[in-house]
Amino acid sequence: QVQLVESGGGLVQPGGSLRLSCAASGFTFSTYGMSWYRRAPEKEREWVATGYGGIKAYADAVKGRFTISRDNAKNTAYLQMNNLKPEDTAVYYCNAVHQLGSPPAFGSWGQGTQVTVSS
Repeated sequence: QVQLVESGGGLVQPGGSLRLSCAASGFTFSTYGMSWYRRAPEKEREWVATGYGGIKAYADAVKGRFTISRDNAKNTAYLQMNNLKPEDTAVYYCNAVHQLGSPPAFGSWGQGTQVTVSS
């Protein structure tokens, strides 16, 4: 079955950096795009970034600060987050997508990884 395991979160000061990882299994990783999402306290889950083929797309709130990447040999997607802000505090999740702009491909989600940006 599909498994998505996020890791790499933590507590970081404003302006700091983190790299999140998403280990995927149960599907043919290389044939899907991968997206990152986040859910802040008392808010709905929101889309953060998608990497599909050679195309990368980002939400306006993170553009220029976050970079999505992947390693197909390791079935792993990454989200490099730089210049973090308190408003980036959230639980971060990954999921596969069939194409750029499409909704998450799988109904099952991982446990997410908590990112807290605070001084």
